[in-house]
Amino acid sequence: MNSVANGAMLPSSLPTSLLDLPITGMTCASCVGRVEKALKAVPGVRDVTVNIATERATVVAEASVAAPALAAAVQKAGYSVAEELVELSVGGMTCASCVGRVEKALKAVPGVTDAEVSLATERARVRLQAGVASDGLVRAIQKAGYEAQVVTSDAPAPPKSGGEPWWPVALAAVLCVPLVLPMLGMLFRQDWALSGWIQLALATPVQFWLGARFYRAGWRALRAGAGNMDLLVALGTSAGYGLSLYLLFKHAEHGTPHLYFEASAVIITLVLLGKWLEARAKRQTTAAIQALNALRPEVARVRTAAGDVDLPLSQVKVGDDVVVRPGERVPVDGAVIEGASQVDESLITGESLPVAKNVGDQVTGGAVNAEGLLLVRTSAVGAESTLSRIVRMVESAQAKKAPIQRMVDKVSAVFVPVVLGLAALTLVGWGLATGNWEQAILNAVAVLVIACPCALGLATPTAIMAGTGVAARHGILIKDAEALEIAHRIDTVAFDKTGTLTEGRPTMAAAVPAEGAQEHLLPFAAALQNGSEHPLARAVMDAARSQLITVPRATDVTAVAGRGMSAIVKGREIRLGSTRYMNELLVSTESLAATAAQMQQEGRTVSWLADVTDTPTLVGLLAFGDTVKASARQAIAQLHGLGIETVLVTGDNQGSAAAVAKALGIDQVRADVLPEGKAEIVAQLKSGGRQVAMVGDGINDAPALAAANVGIAMSTGTDVAMHAAGITLMRGDPALIADAIDISRRTYAKIRQNLFWAFAYNVVGIPLAAFGLLNPMVAGAAMALSSVSVVTNALTLRSWKK
Repeated sequence: MNSVANGAMLPSSLPTSLLDLPITGMTCASCVGRVEKALKAVPGVRDVTVNIATERATVVAEASVAAPALAAAVQKAGYSVAEELVELSVGGMTCASCVGRVEKALKAVPGVTDAEVSLATERARVRLQAGVASDGLVRAIQKAGYEAQVVTSDAPAPPKSGGEPWWPVALAAVLCVPLVLPMLGMLFRQDWALSGWIQLALATPVQFWLGARFYRAGWRALRAGAGNMDLLVALGTSAGYGLSLYLLFKHAEHGTPHLYFEASAVIITLVLLGKWLEARAKRQTTAAIQALNALRPEVARVRTAAGDVDLPLSQVKVGDDVVVRPGERVPVDGAVIEGASQVDESLITGESLPVAKNVGDQVTGGAVNAEGLLLVRTSAVGAESTLSRIVRMVESAQAKKAPIQRMVDKVSAVFVPVVLGLAALTLVGWGLATGNWEQAILNAVAVLVIACPCALGLATPTAIMAGTGVAARHGILIKDAEALEIAHRIDTVAFDKTGTLTEGRPTMAAAVPAEGAQEHLLPFAAALQNGSEHPLARAVMDAARSQLITVPRATDVTAVAGRGMSAIVKGREIRLGSTRYMNELLVSTESLAATAAQMQQEGRTVSWLADVTDTPTLVGLLAFGDTVKASARQAIAQLHGLGIETVLVTGDNQGSAAAVAKALGIDQVRADVLPEGKAEIVAQLKSGGRQVAMVGDGINDAPALAAANVGIAMSTGTDVAMHAAGITLMRGDPALIADAIDISRRTYAKIRQNLFWAFAYNVVGIPLAAFGLLNPMVAGAAMALSSVSVVTNALTLRSWKK
C-alpha cells in the first residue's frame, strides 16, 4: 500500500506514470519545499522529488493525473512550469468531429497543457511542458486515426498548393450520368431504364473505388471509438447500395426491380464535388499568407571586400551590407547606409504610395526598391525579420480558436452519435409503422447524408482566416482570434497622445528663462538631455545645436519616472520636469505661470528647469510643440461614426491635452496621468461596463494596452507595446483604428451568419429527412452545399475595403 498526500491509501497495483516538470522561479530550499507540498496535495500524486539545481520536479502519480492539474498546483504556489509551443500539420481531418478527437488525443499526452486544432488550416498548436518530446504528440494523433508531422521550420510553411484532385469528381460524374438517365426519361415519358447488372457495374467503382476515402476515414474513426462525417457517408451509401444489391438478386428472375444504385453513387459524387469545391475555397482563404510568403527573396547581393556576391538568404548575417538594385525586393531588414530611393511597402504596411528612403532610414525585407541603388546594413534576417514575424502573427491568429468556437466544439463532440441515433430511430420507426423497410432504409440514409458536421467545423475558422488575411493586406495585424472577436464590441477608445495622435517628433517652441537665469536655461537643459533618446530630449538637443551652445557635462543623471530628470551640472543640483515635479520639490513657478498657461492653451507641452542646490529656484521653462497627424481628426470622426466614444489619456498638462482634444473632437480628456495611471484609467472605464480599446506606442503604454479589452499598438512605437497589444497597426496612421474595428465587426458578422446556416442545415434538414420528405440524393446535394456555402460566405470578406 502506498500513501498519498491527502492521507488516503491507494493500492500499489494502480497504474502510475512518471512526469518530469521544469519549474521556474525557485530560488532557495524553502521554494523546493513549497513546490513539493503543492504537488503532493494533488489527488493521485504518490511521490514528488524537486531538484533546485536542475529546476525540475519528478512526479510519480496515477495515470489519470493530468499535467495541467500539476501545472495549476505549481502556479498556485507562486511558481510556474516552463512551457513551449509545438505546431503540427494534421492530415485526414474532414469535419468538426475530427477536430475534437485530435484535440482530445493531444490533451491526453503527458506534459501537454493545452491543444488547439484548426480544420481550416489543418494545423494543431500544442502547448506542453518544456523538454517533453514531440514524438508522443505525433503518435497520439496517429493512434486517433490521422496523419501528423511536426512543423520544424522557423519560418511558417507555405500553404499547400495541391488540395483535392479534380479527376475523381469528373470520373464519378461520368459514371453517374447513365444511372440518372432513367429518371430524366420519366420526365419525357421515355423508357431509358438500364438493366440491374449495368447499374451495378456503373455504381460499384463509384462506391468502393472513388468513395474508398470515406470507408478509410470512417474506419479510422470507428476504430478510435468515435464518428465523423465520413462514417455517416459510408454508412448511408452502403445501406443504399446494399439494399439495391439485395433487391437485384431477390428479383433477378422476374425482371429488373426499382433499384437505388443511382442514389448512393450520386451522393458520393456530390460529396466529392463538395469536398473539392471546399478545398479550392479554403486555399483562397490562405491568400494573405501566400502573398506574404511570396515576398521572401531567396538570394541577396552582399558587398564584400572582394566585391558583390550573390548569397542564399540563409547565409546572410546581421551586419552584412546588402546591395538592393532598382526593381528588386529588399531581402533583409536594415538601415540604408548609402543611396536614396522610393520604396513600395504596400504589401507589408498597406501604404499604397511609395515611401522615400535616405541614409539612416529603416527598410523592411519584402519591400520593393523602385528607382535608386541602396546599400542596406542588415539588422535582422530569417525568423527575426519583420516579414517573418508578420507571417507568424497572421498564422497564429488564424490557428487560434475564437471563444465562440468553444460552444461549437461542444456541439460537434456529440453530433455524430446523435445523428446515428436519429438514423436508427428513423429506420425502426418507419419500418414498424409502415412495414415498408425499403423506404425506411432510404429515409435513414437521407438522415445520415444530410447531417453535416463539416459546416460547423469550418464556420468560424474560415471567417477568421479571411478576416485576418484581408486585415493584414491593409496593414492591420490581429494577434489572435480572441482580439478579433472582442474588437467588434468596442464602444470606447482611449488614446495616448505623443506618437499616437501626434507625429511624436516635437520641436522646442520656446525657452523662457526666469529672471537672472538667461545664460543657464538651455545649456543646463541640454546637459540633462544629452544622450537621451526621448523625443523631447532630441528637441532640446536640436535647439542647442542650432544656437551653437556648448553643452556642459552632467553627472549622476537619473530619470524620475513620470516626473522628469535630475543631474549634477557644474556642481549644481538641476531638475527638469513637470509641474507636479516642481511642486514636490517646492519650486515656485509663479513668476512664469501666466506664460506657461498661455503656452498650454496653444497646445504646447511645458517642462520646467530648476536649481535645488540650496534653495529651490526656478531657472525657466521650455515649451514644446508636436504636430498632430494629418489623419487624426479623420480617425476620431470615423470612430464617432461607428458610435464609439473617444478618450485622450496623456501625461501632458491639462491645457496641452485639452487643446489637442478640442482640435480633434475627442470626447473626454484625462491629463497629467502617470504611466501606471493609464492602466488605472482603463480599468475605471471598463468598470462602467464599457468595452475599451487602448491605443498607444510607447513602453509606458504597455500596462494600459494589456489592461484594455483590446490593446492596439502602432508599429512605429516600441516592441514592448506591440507585444502587449492584441492588434498592431503596421503604419502610424490612427485612421486604421476604425478600420480594425470595422473588419472585426464584419468578420464576427460572417461567423454568426456561417454558424446560423451551419446549424440551420442540420436543424431543418435532419427532421425533413427523418419524416421522409427528402430524397437521399437531394440530401447529399444539401450536405455538399452547406460546407461550400459557409466557406464561400467567408470569402466575401476578401473584398473588404478600408
